[in-house]
Order: sequence, then structure tokens, then C-alpha cells
Amino acid sequence: MEKKWWKESVVYQIYPKSFNDSNGDGIGDIRGIIQKLDYLKELGVNVLWISPMLESPQDDNGYDISDYQKIYKDYGTMEDYEELLAEAHKRGIKILMDLVVNHTSDEHNWFIESRKSKDNPYRDYYIWKDPVNGKEPNNWGGVFGGSAWEYDAQTQMYYLHLFSKRQPDLNWENEKVRQEVYNMMNFWCEKGIDGFRMDVISLISKDQTFPDGKMNNDLYGDFGPYCMHGPRVHEFLQEMNREVLSKYDVMTVGETSGVTIEEAQKYAGNDRNELNMVFQFEHVESSDKDYGKWTTAKYDFKEFKKIMIKWQEELQGKAWNSLFLGNHDQPRSVSRFGNDNPAYRDTSAKMLATCLHMMQGTPYVYQGEELGMTNVYFDKLEDYRDIESINFYTELTEAGLLTPEYMMKCLMLRSRDNARTPMQWDTSAQAGFTDGEPWIKVNPNYKEINAAQQLEDPNSVFHYYQKLISLRKEKDIIVYGEFEPLYREDEQIFAYTRKQDQEKLLTVCNFSDKNAEVEVPEEFKGAECLITNLGRKEFEGKIVLNPYEAFVLYYKH
Repeated sequence: MEKKWWKESVVYQIYPKSFNDSNGDGIGDIRGIIQKLDYLKELGVNVLWISPMLESPQDDNGYDISDYQKIYKDYGTMEDYEELLAEAHKRGIKILMDLVVNHTSDEHNWFIESRKSKDNPYRDYYIWKDPVNGKEPNNWGGVFGGSAWEYDAQTQMYYLHLFSKRQPDLNWENEKVRQEVYNMMNFWCEKGIDGFRMDVISLISKDQTFPDGKMNNDLYGDFGPYCMHGPRVHEFLQEMNREVLSKYDVMTVGETSGVTIEEAQKYAGNDRNELNMVFQFEHVESSDKDYGKWTTAKYDFKEFKKIMIKWQEELQGKAWNSLFLGNHDQPRSVSRFGNDNPAYRDTSAKMLATCLHMMQGTPYVYQGEELGMTNVYFDKLEDYRDIESINFYTELTEAGLLTPEYMMKCLMLRSRDNARTPMQWDTSAQAGFTDGEPWIKVNPNYKEINAAQQLEDPNSVFHYYQKLISLRKEKDIIVYGEFEPLYREDEQIFAYTRKQDQEKLLTVCNFSDKNAEVEVPEEFKGAECLITNLGRKEFEGKIVLNPYEAFVLYYKH
């Protein structure tokens, strides 16, 4: 298997608004990230993916960009960004930029021009359609609720926005648009960034007939079949690769919601010249119900395991996997897949990390995950800041589809804000995130869960992550070894082996709060234990695992 630095890396995702505030305005910033680079170096991660930091009205926390070559004022200046690059590189840490090019902000100069008149040179930078029977051009609903079309009185036409109405979609059919995007990407590569995480990149090509979609919950039609992995998406990405990516030694990961194995092999196949890897979301969306993610249903472990195994087995040797359980759009992984009850929190956080980091693929750690941070469980709507949560609360309760009480429970479990509460640095006021009033409330459990305490405690979740990350650097087999699942049907245990030449690894994880019996394969008799979350010493024959226990055994012939 071909060796690449991005296969061997561990990526840490920073949500800048909530990471560390250096000037007391309650909003995280670039200087705040610079202050914490030594912490990240100590953890051992070597790539930072930072959510968008470019000029933006912040309708969707920066995923609505109004200037692609300017840093958002509350985060700092271009000089600050250049310093961040230099300081990170000094420490052997690379930086991935979040590339948002499916849409811009409605305050972007291109859009301001575009909406002025039908013959404006920028008109075709976006997707404009005439009304049909005095209404929207089709029935598509937006990702954040409501219609995906917004009427503009100036030219009496509608523009498409698959997300918020303040995020008009770019028209990738227009060659000029594509060129603008590639020029901008070249600008940043010349600045010295090390790659891109590409936001909703699977949506850039739309079916140009714009047909009605299948109705979802009686409100709007589904745009998915006509926009996800659209007719020209691979052509566009190959062009992007030729024009930009192939000229630099960069890492790329595409956010590709709804992607299948077959499709992923096209995006990230070894010989495709598109992307290095994609994010698939099947494992985090498998519990979605009638109203998408708005459900209180617990995840189904067997289903989750089946999905994880499928992606490991079927991409092996064909394309590279990205490994994650949480990010800025997902609830906290320990609350969702582990157990955030204090009795089990640390153990289950370590177990989840073990299971993920020993698989084949590049692991992503979301800020705070290395501390076992949990959901915040806000019980008042006014505490939420996330546009998706607020819009859907209003839409689903007003339509009488869900009761306010039930919807609040859904938000507590699934809102994106669970991942966006400030990073918990220490026990001081506002968890050491800011001296001011934070833009969103701090999770009240920061006195029990914070970085300062965990750095002092050799048995903390932090030190466990540190060990997992250093093992990956030491042992090639963890990166490149072949994956094989064990005990597929077991309702509590997730176990697998990795093989490379004369070496073998066994990873065993108990995903439940009950004891679980497991048979350690004979060939691992006398093997070395690389890591375990509960200090176990005996690993032979039939053993009984404690709730959320995990261990990794290694031997070399």
C-alpha cells in the first residue's frame, strides 16, 4: 500500500468560535489558537482542520463567506493567520482550511452584483429561476428547514439556497465561477496551507432540469437525488485537481453526505485524481427517523457496527477511510455512542477512542473529545444559537408534527450546539475559555471535565488519547495493516484484527454498560497489551469484560 503523510496523520478539528478567546470578547479567535498550539503538540496531533475563519456575517457560524481572501474581523487579521501557519509549522503541525464553495453569503460581492439585474455580469454566478405558477420553481426544502428557494423582488425571480436563505448556491455550471474558486484555492496554497476540508462538496453539481423531489413529512420535497453526487461532480473535482490540488502536496477530505461505497470509491479512489478521502455519515445518520435527525431514539449498536465494518472492508485497497464519531455538526460522541453518566464517562470515552483509532483510515478528533466533553443538554430554547435547531423547532412545532416538549428533548440529544459549547480549559469562570461573556453558554460540568486537571492526571482521557496517537506513529500496522472483523453478530462487542506481514493486532471493545464475555483467539496467547482502559493484565481464553472495557493486543511472529 502506498505510504502517504495524510494516511499517517491524526487530525484535530477546531471550531474557532468556541476554542479559545484571547481578547475577552466572548468569541474564540486566531491568537487563542496560537496560545494553545503547545497543548495540541503535547496531545500529539499533527494536522489541524479549522472551521471557516473567513469574512462572514455569521448566519451559519462562518459557513456563509462574504470574502474568500479576508479573515473574519472577530477572529483576527491576515497577519494573525500567517503567524498561526508559521507557529504550527514550527511544531510540525499542518493546517487544513475549511473550503466552502457550494454557496457564499448573500453579502458576498458576487451575490450583491448578481441580484441587481438579469443582465448583470455576475448574474450567472448563482442559480436563478422564474416563478412557476406564481410560486417556487420546485418543491425542494432546505437543509435548515423552509423552502430551498427565496424570492427576490428586485428581478422577480427566485434563487436557490440548499442551506439558509442567506447562503445562495453558486452555479458551478458557469466556468467563470469554477475559475474563481480555483484561483482562490491557489491563493491559499501559496500562503502555505496544507490542504482543504471541503464543505458539502458532493452538492456542487445539480441536475439542470430541477425536478420536484419526493415529499418529506408533507412539507417539502427532497433535493437529494438531484443535487447529491450530481451529474458533473466528478468532472468538476478532476478539474479542481488538475488546476490546483495536483500542484501542491496537500491533503483533501470531502464532506459527502449520503455517499455510498461505490460513490466514495469515485471521490477518493487511488487512481481517480479527485480527493484523498471523504467523510461518510452513514454511521451517524443510521438512527435518523421520520423527521430526519429529530428523534430521541438511541443508536442501534448492531447497525452501527455493521456500517463501520462495511466501510472498512469495502474501501480496503480501493480508497482511504476517514474515521470520526463527532464534529461541529454532531452531538458529543461520548453522550451518543458511549455513556456520559459520570460512573462510565471516562471509561466509555477511552473505549470509543480505542475502537476508532485502531481502524484503517485517518482519525479525526473533535475539540474537547480528547477530554471526554459531553452534550450540554440545554433545556431552554433561548440558550440555543444554532440556526438549524431554532428553525426546525419552529417549523416542526408550528406544523403540529412534533410537540414543543418532544422537540426540546430532540434538541438536547441532537442539536449541533452540543458540540459548540466552549472548550473546557480549567476550573476558572467560563472554563478558562474567555474573560468575558461567552457567545454561547459553557457546559456546567467544566469543573469535573477540563484540560488543566487532565494534564495533571496520568489516567485521564487526554493521556489515553495521547497514547493512542503515539502508538499510531510507532506502529505501521495501525495505519496500513489489513482489517478483519471478529464476532460480527455479537450484541455488545466490537472486535477486529489488523494484519501486516509478521505482525498482528487485536482490538476488543465492549460497547455496553453490562459485562460481556469474549474468547481471545488462541494466536494472541502471550501477546503484548499495547493499551487498555481498565488496567487488565490477563488476556487468555474466555474473559469477562467490564462495561465499556477495551484493550489492544499485539504480537510479532
